[in-house]
Amino acid sequence: MLKSLCSAFLMYSRIPVPKVGWNEENRRYALCFFPLIGTVIGTVLLFWRWLCFRLNIGQMLFAVISVWIPVLITGGIHLDGFCDVTDAKSSYASRERKLEIMSDSHVGAFAVMYLGIYLLLQTGFYTEVNSVRTAGLIGCGFVLSRALSGLSAVLFKSAKKQGTLQSFVLPAHRNITVITLVMIIILSCIGMMLISPVQGICCTMISLLIFLYYRKFAYKTFGGITGDTAGWFLQICELGILGTAVLSGKIMEVFQI
Repeated sequence: MLKSLCSAFLMYSRIPVPKVGWNEENRRYALCFFPLIGTVIGTVLLFWRWLCFRLNIGQMLFAVISVWIPVLITGGIHLDGFCDVTDAKSSYASRERKLEIMSDSHVGAFAVMYLGIYLLLQTGFYTEVNSVRTAGLIGCGFVLSRALSGLSAVLFKSAKKQGTLQSFVLPAHRNITVITLVMIIILSCIGMMLISPVQGICCTMISLLIFLYYRKFAYKTFGGITGDTAGWFLQICELGILGTAVLSGKIMEVFQI
């Protein structure tokens, strides 16, 4: 179990952990620990929101550092998947060619443009996060998005027989992984609803809708999911939760809910 934990953190984060052998036994429960990286990101975000209040730091600096925190902790692995999928999707090529484009290490013009838009949207939404409550919702979202991503990796059809994602899926103990991730999903949603019932329900609904759309999109476009599409989904889900938390909070203020 500890080696599976280390394998998850070694692959999906830049958090220092003991190195373990790259074998199937050490990756059997790795996807179960994937959401823990989201817990670390959420905790750091909450601390940063609190520190900004204490030091009277402005919203723009808070927003910029908040965008940087997940990249710092993960090394940008999921943003890389977002860029690869964007390039492939924008090519309008055949399914086989799209899979080849995702495997290309070069970045295309569409990926650069959409990445810029994505980061601008993130920054803009974070400038409106002016309470620890909303930051807590977003923190739970980092856990929820990873639990959903891990669940899709186990349940959804793969577009490739080999690859980084399959190196974690094939050796995984399917039943334990599914049960663990479903429990984390439920706990994350309950956590958001306890922080703020209205915002929590809205964030839960948008994350589940994005999850369903992800399956339809991946199957239609690529014939299944890959490691890159998993990263793409995670980024879209996190942006959806962030935007929903902010906008629903604004609506609550207007109607004094």
